[in-house]
Amino acid sequence: MEPPRSFSRRVARVLGVDRAIAFTVLARGWSGCAGIITAALIARRLSPVEQGYYYTFGSLVALQIIFELGFSVVILQLASHEIAHLVIDATGAISGPEQHHSRLASIFRKAIKWYSVAALIMAVVLIPVGWHFFATSTKAGTGVAWRLPWIAVVIASSITFQIDPIFSFLEGCGFVARVARTRLTQSITGAALAWAALLLHHGLFAPALIIFGQALAGIVWIARRRGLLFHLFRHPVGRHTIDWWTEVWPFQWRIAISYACGFFIFQLFNPILFRYWGAAEAGRMGMSLNISNAVGTIAIAWINTKAAPFGAMIARREYATLDRTFFRAVAQTLALCTLGSITVLGGTIFLNAHHLAFAQRILPPLPFAFLLIAMIINQAVSSMALYLRAHKQEKFLINSILGAIALTLSTYLLGRPFGAVGMVSGQLVIAVVLGLGYGTYTFLKWRRIWHTAPAENTA
Repeated sequence: MEPPRSFSRRVARVLGVDRAIAFTVLARGWSGCAGIITAALIARRLSPVEQGYYYTFGSLVALQIIFELGFSVVILQLASHEIAHLVIDATGAISGPEQHHSRLASIFRKAIKWYSVAALIMAVVLIPVGWHFFATSTKAGTGVAWRLPWIAVVIASSITFQIDPIFSFLEGCGFVARVARTRLTQSITGAALAWAALLLHHGLFAPALIIFGQALAGIVWIARRRGLLFHLFRHPVGRHTIDWWTEVWPFQWRIAISYACGFFIFQLFNPILFRYWGAAEAGRMGMSLNISNAVGTIAIAWINTKAAPFGAMIARREYATLDRTFFRAVAQTLALCTLGSITVLGGTIFLNAHHLAFAQRILPPLPFAFLLIAMIINQAVSSMALYLRAHKQEKFLINSILGAIALTLSTYLLGRPFGAVGMVSGQLVIAVVLGLGYGTYTFLKWRRIWHTAPAENTA
């Protein structure tokens, strides 16, 4: 009989589970389980109207993506292409060609400077924007103390905004498993603080405390890497500095627009429902989106943890290994998404069939099914986009713009008169036509061009 340890390794190999994926799945699995507990506490401790505020906070604070300008993706890919020629030992010392060492330091320095300024701008802009939105939404309901919780969630988000680029940079440098383990710690810390707020009848502060807990755990872990980070920040770059405008900006501005479009694609449902159908209806959509996203974020770990290795494979022109790793990871991601969606939909049908109270806090089975199918399609599209971005190119820009325009119009024109059913129906049609259809065309086109062209022709 095969030894247990060897057998477990074989199972992990078949499932495509390495340390990075294991920690990422643990973090997201914990988030999923914690999300169930959080949802139960929300249903228990918050009114339907307060639930609407809770989830709309998250949708509006997602506007930070506009200030982020796609830097996190750019930083990860730039670092992965430079680290392919370097070695970082256990003490944090870097060895390898000085050109790549200096360029890596240049990437880190520019990222820190940008995010420090952008975090301040974000806080100054988001606080009054959210204040105006909630104050002027006449159907939101009265008697909800939302002002201090809103300020708190923006401030907490500004703190994590400055931490995320460091995580992206270190992932690009090969610390994927360690970052994934830290994200597990962040998730546990944030959930514990949020539960405390809900149990103590301060539930609208829970979103801010989730983010603050993540920031606290992140700062502690980053402090342990201060030797490497301080070295890179002080390392002289000389003539090897990254010329952002010529080397990076042609890639980044496309990423920035694509990510800004992501707000309209993924975050517009709650604000529109909040505005025209009231906070309670927005709360039902918010909780349903949260459940759907939990399934997706666990499954996408099989792809997201490969972003840095993909960049290194491309830098070494190991295209056969790249494709083999990518397609296997995509198959695993979509299989898990489908299995998770079937489980969630079955639970939704059960809740409604038995007329349980929790069923009134989420969408009915049919619109929930549409939401889950669209999520599965979006996972496939996101995987293709990640593959292309690993080439330090953004070829999903037109896809993102068209998707944002179509979904914005669909959400408003169908959501305002028909509510959640209209929204998710429009989303599903757009996901099939623009997402899967046009997205697959874009992926196959550029993969064929890049992998058959000379090394220098990848523009």
